[in-house]
Amino acid sequence: MTPTTRTAGSWRRFAPLIALAAVTALVFAMGWHKVLSLKTIGLNYDALKGYIADHLVLSLVAYVLAYIAVVALSLPGGLIMTLAGGLLFGWQLGAPATVIGATIGATILFLIARSSLGESLAARAGPSIAKLRAGFQDNAFSYLLFLRLVPAFPFVIVNLAPALLGVKLGTYVAATFLGIIPGTTAYSIAGAGLASVIEGQNKVYKECLAKLAPGSSMTCDYSIDTGQLVTKELVAAFVALGLVALIPVAIKSWSKRHATA
Repeated sequence: MTPTTRTAGSWRRFAPLIALAAVTALVFAMGWHKVLSLKTIGLNYDALKGYIADHLVLSLVAYVLAYIAVVALSLPGGLIMTLAGGLLFGWQLGAPATVIGATIGATILFLIARSSLGESLAARAGPSIAKLRAGFQDNAFSYLLFLRLVPAFPFVIVNLAPALLGVKLGTYVAATFLGIIPGTTAYSIAGAGLASVIEGQNKVYKECLAKLAPGSSMTCDYSIDTGQLVTKELVAAFVALGLVALIPVAIKSWSKRHATA
């Protein structure tokens, strides 16, 4: 293989990753990611609900596509999107739409990272990295399920790490799809319960705006604390589910030790 051929092959391999990074940089530079806020959704709540009532299928497709973009580009706002799905569609539709969008977006990122970085890392991996890859691959589904179930790990890291550790596509998709169902459902239900909170905040916000004098430098606060939705009890429940996912790994490890004893 000539140097020119090698260079062309490298560019083809890294082109999707470069394109993804460029689009992400553009989104941040333009400030488009700031649209993903409960304030934006709340102030347009009535208009959005009216449009969804008239164009349900189109609205669901648009929501899934938006979620795919948020996950694939690793933009902040996944929790806001999940809450918005429950708020606007109800959790019965919002949760499945979110799971589908998040799984597809994560898979796109996984494939790009694997083709651009994973193969190169595998070729250059030293003994320690190779051992880590082999250990992770042996129990990939259980490890991934644990990482997906426990919300303590950044979503983008869990999307990228398996690509660098040689996880198979089918295993990745299945663990991602199943692993995000509990959390997505919980937050979608929480989002569905925010309707009265949004309506109350909109009323207070509009009353505040009405009291401001023209040209006033004062502003009206619009805030909904989503941190209160992530309770210790909820996190504990997810950790418990994650530990259940690791039971097969523990049994496998125990069996190996006793088989060689």
